[in-house]
Amino acid sequence: MLRYAILLVFLVPCLARAAGEEQWLLQLDRWGNISYQAMTLKAAGNAINGQLDGDSLAGTRNVGRISFIVTDKDKASYTYNGTVTQDVIQGVADFPDTNNPQARASHAFSARRLPERPAGPARVYDFQPKDYSNEFSPHRLPVLTVWPGDSVHTKTIDSGGVDEHGVTKALYGNPQTGPFYVATAEPGDTLVIHLKRLRLNRDYADSLDSIVGRAMGPGLAAKAGNLGKPIRWKLDRERGLASPEKPTENLRMLSLPVRPMLGGLAVAPGNGSPPISTGDTGRFGGNMDFNEVVEGNTVYLTVQQPGALLYLGDAHALQGDGETSQYALETSMDVEFSVDVIKGKSVASPRVESPTQIMVLGQAGSLDDALRVATSGMVQWLQQDYGLSLSECAQLFGTAIHFSIPNLAGRSVGVAAKIDKAVLATLRRP
Repeated sequence: MLRYAILLVFLVPCLARAAGEEQWLLQLDRWGNISYQAMTLKAAGNAINGQLDGDSLAGTRNVGRISFIVTDKDKASYTYNGTVTQDVIQGVADFPDTNNPQARASHAFSARRLPERPAGPARVYDFQPKDYSNEFSPHRLPVLTVWPGDSVHTKTIDSGGVDEHGVTKALYGNPQTGPFYVATAEPGDTLVIHLKRLRLNRDYADSLDSIVGRAMGPGLAAKAGNLGKPIRWKLDRERGLASPEKPTENLRMLSLPVRPMLGGLAVAPGNGSPPISTGDTGRFGGNMDFNEVVEGNTVYLTVQQPGALLYLGDAHALQGDGETSQYALETSMDVEFSVDVIKGKSVASPRVESPTQIMVLGQAGSLDDALRVATSGMVQWLQQDYGLSLSECAQLFGTAIHFSIPNLAGRSVGVAAKIDKAVLATLRRP
């Protein structure tokens, strides 16, 4: 399947940059709007050349000064002048005016040099977070730089900001660990996140005795006025079971197998978008609350910023479809993941691959719209990777597609489209 192709293509030496090539992240301030671009520089004496977001650049660097001109595909030129140290550039860029081709505009810019990839095979990093983010933001400094093939072991806290020791470490509202900067990932690529290990690291979880409004008709809603009380659950990590800490008589024997998952998994949104609350969702992923984001599965997200900027959090010990109680079994977790990058390929919606299924998550303001997004995303996957026509997709959907409702609890809702790999195995691949 797709994940094996990724490993063959991207865990090879071709990932290494050319010898002597420096990697930089350039930050541009255009009338108070901050954007980010990937820049490569290569020196030959005082002369430099390279690329800025795929456009060619050439110039000079000498005794603490740098000057270069970027030429885009339409032959427009952009001039950058500034001071440079080993790791930082500060200066002013001269741009064509966006509304008057005869005029120019000046914009402040800065750049920071990115670390070089360590020599040798892919690495496993241990990252212990010290703070957390309540936004999916391109402006937060990365906590760690990793390369395709690398793995990270880290921790998340629960949606209320509480860690494995019961200590509040962040503001409630799905605080996230990250972002992780993935070297070589550029806008238009796909980031591949392999969830290698999701393990509970404390013995309790919190939830509510609630039913989300979208799931209730008027009659049921009229009876639900007393719902919404907190419910503490015991987590038996040795046996892998969850049960109410103070059960009612009818639930006294209730004990459910845990299935640890990440409610939050996202890359930073693209230029032109402000930072987005960790309670929201979109093409970038977000607070998806999809109970298939579990150990052993792989998630695919379209890169929208240099380095992707991967965030993760909102761990659940267990969640039914829809997260209908508003909270799942909210807890903290130890997480291990690895990353890969598919160059030059983007996906319309978040994708999840399990050993037995491929899945596309549609997220929108209504279930109808989310269903449309999920269906369109599955058509894209089947056309991109299996070479199916729209007619062939329709025939497959009519006989083999499954739909579920991952999320009803947020400002947006989710619908997942799923197809079994046993069915896909019968198809002739292009």
